[in-house]
Amino acid sequence: MSATPPTDMPHADPALRRALLLVLDGVGCGEAPDTAAYGDTGSNTIGNIARAVGGLTLPNLQRLGLGNAADIAGVPPVAHPVGAYGVMVPRSAGKDSTTGHWELAGLHLERPFPTYPNGFPPAVIDAFVAATGRPVVANCVASGTAVIAQFAEKQQQSGAWIVYTSADSVFQIAAHEQWIPLDELYRACEVARRQLVAPHDVSRVIARPFVGAPGAWQRTANRRDYSIQPPGVTLLDVLEAAGVPRTGVGKVDDLFAGRAIRSQHTTDNAEGLEAIRRWLDTAPRGFCFANLVDFDQLFGHRNDVRGFQGALEAFDRALPSLLASLREDDLLFITADHGNDPTTPSTDHARECVPLLVAGARVRGGPLGTRDTFADLGATVADWFGQSWRGRGTSFLRQLVFT
Repeated sequence: MSATPPTDMPHADPALRRALLLVLDGVGCGEAPDTAAYGDTGSNTIGNIARAVGGLTLPNLQRLGLGNAADIAGVPPVAHPVGAYGVMVPRSAGKDSTTGHWELAGLHLERPFPTYPNGFPPAVIDAFVAATGRPVVANCVASGTAVIAQFAEKQQQSGAWIVYTSADSVFQIAAHEQWIPLDELYRACEVARRQLVAPHDVSRVIARPFVGAPGAWQRTANRRDYSIQPPGVTLLDVLEAAGVPRTGVGKVDDLFAGRAIRSQHTTDNAEGLEAIRRWLDTAPRGFCFANLVDFDQLFGHRNDVRGFQGALEAFDRALPSLLASLREDDLLFITADHGNDPTTPSTDHARECVPLLVAGARVRGGPLGTRDTFADLGATVADWFGQSWRGRGTSFLRQLVFT
């Protein structure tokens, strides 16, 4: 983690620099070399959406080079992109948000987190019931809204937890806020997190509080995620040791179990973008790691093609305000953590490559090529802040910026 400030970079003092890593959750751009092994052949989130709607309107991302990086209807290549562009290949085992964000931060996983297509085994549920003092209903794979509609009245009658999972590695606990206090729900999640160790080391335990009445159930903004600890050093650890301030927007701190970062949790993309703008306008230096989750959570998992289209085009409209707030020694990275193609029958994440766009006054517009791992991005951020650590990646900083 030793600091080795490069002398040939724009600012000799890395302490005066900033970097923003913006993850468009679920916005993949085509098959990875091993996509077939994950059952995701044909997945191409942004490409398939564009074809399905007759072309996307993304002029600002286009100017950065998005159409140069990937084949997207309505977003043709430009002769002189103002940003650097490329594609990154996933190398960690798995295709969930935790895995993708950890790889962006320099870690590779050798085995995927466990999933439970038939629900959790009796030993897991029995231990959870014994520790929390409440029974469990559901214990199935389900969407959050559907499982609440099916089991909420049983919860009211019995006081049971609604436990469910998905195609992701998650142990989700739903509880009505008026029947089971939020503090008790959070304590139950902490119990589950402590209990779920190998071989049942799911990536996240998620509190899913809701309110309402039959026919009008509604999940609240009091969700909390309890992630497993990263098993090695990440970019965030390196920056913390170097005294570089770190700010999260969205669920980023949850994905890293709160280690070396704290986040402002947001309810939607609009609130996330506003938090990013505030950081750009006020932070004197440091690193912002942001996640915009609506693409994945609201539209990918629900196979909502038009909703996904609207979210992409809304982000594109918001992009100029972010670019206008960049200072001379800022880098803005735009990428994704996995795919979630709403045009396929699956409602699960997809094993996909992800786009890579970089903007900033010092950025040399042009191709960055196909990067062998998401970890190249984390290595580049470390390099920008004068750190010698590279994790599992290779820095492309010298290729990226004017000297």
